[in-house]
Amino acid sequence: MATINVDVKNVLGTVTAEQIQSLNPEAAAGLDKLHNGTGLGSDFLGWVNLPSEITEAHLADIEATAKSLTDNCDYIVAVGIGGSYLGAKAVIEALADQFSQLRPQDDPRRCRVLFAGQNIGEDYLYELQDFLADKRFGIIVISKSGTTTEPAIAFRLLKEQLEKQVGKAEAAKRIVAITDAKKGALRQLATEEGYKTFIIPDNVGGRFSVLTPVGLLPIAAAGYDIRALVDGARRMEARTVEASDENPSLLYATTRNALYRAGRKIEIMVNYNPKLHFFGEWWKQLYGESEGKDHKGIFPASVDFSTDLHSMGQWIQDGERTIFETVLSVEEVAHRTIIPSDEANLDGLNYLAGKRVDQVNKMAELGTRIAHVDGGVPVIRVTIPALKEEYLGELIYFFEKACGISGYILDVNPFNQPGVEAYKRNMFALLEKPGYEAETAAIKSRI
Repeated sequence: MATINVDVKNVLGTVTAEQIQSLNPEAAAGLDKLHNGTGLGSDFLGWVNLPSEITEAHLADIEATAKSLTDNCDYIVAVGIGGSYLGAKAVIEALADQFSQLRPQDDPRRCRVLFAGQNIGEDYLYELQDFLADKRFGIIVISKSGTTTEPAIAFRLLKEQLEKQVGKAEAAKRIVAITDAKKGALRQLATEEGYKTFIIPDNVGGRFSVLTPVGLLPIAAAGYDIRALVDGARRMEARTVEASDENPSLLYATTRNALYRAGRKIEIMVNYNPKLHFFGEWWKQLYGESEGKDHKGIFPASVDFSTDLHSMGQWIQDGERTIFETVLSVEEVAHRTIIPSDEANLDGLNYLAGKRVDQVNKMAELGTRIAHVDGGVPVIRVTIPALKEEYLGELIYFFEKACGISGYILDVNPFNQPGVEAYKRNMFALLEKPGYEAETAAIKSRI
């Protein structure tokens, strides 16, 4: 059966196989902590067995809710920030026709999923509301507390707009809240207004929440097969239980930490398929927020090749040797396009006539990998059979499991994010939020 695979042979000029294998005991200990809940952040391990614990009834409920939304809406706005939007965005973008937003909306089984609450851009919100002014739309609002600034502002604006366009009773049918089981402002509002709700499990952090309703409902509303997504994750869950040579998450975690200890402080996630741009964004949050603690951690960056070879390629090839690459390679693309012959051949491309565009792309990938390895850049290669739900489910769980193992090798808590609160405290003080009077006075004395 086709599956995700990891190839680390192109790192062996920087670290040895023995250096990678020497981390196996630490990785095995980290894996044991994940499975037995004995490590830092053990209150947030609900994602570890999540794929195998998802029930038929739960999937059916999500699918039924998605159908209710698609029956009544042409557009769904998913309101959330961080892990509350990046996972769904990554999967939808990987599966979607990249020009679907420009085509007529002619498939009643799916909605166009838009996103809000991931920024505080006034122009963004104005233009979104202006676009939705004459559209049939609904809202999926995602927040444990309901008070996170960015999504709370977006939801307040969109809720008011929807109620004005269709009335309060109809708006309540088009709003789904994904929130805490019992507490928080959004839970209270959902109860008062009668919104359909799903629970964000207390033991699953936002960046690990793609396979909860946080990700599954927007993905289902967009018309994609969440059962196949979950099935793929289940396969990878089973494949990563043992601390063995067959565990790809363990291999990835040990390899990247061996490179880190050898002075490679920056990991660049590389794709050669533009549909994977937002997968890189999801991966950056997963690893950056999980590992950047105690003045430790590999800095996660991402590039889209071959596009960024014409901007970042020079630095990657010849810049400071503090980097390594993880390349996402898609084996089979969805469509077939043949390069034609041209009689004049002014562009000199007739040597490519009759070849598929993807063949040219794959040779660009191979040539770049060789060039970068020759230039002193270690390359990990993660092979994906195709951009289909089942393989994306595998890929998501693969990276999640490796992230937990890697965090424990680094000896940090992979499941908290204390540093994120610093900007919020300053922002609240500058905005003179009630309860922040002392902080307001202190920060104003500095500006």
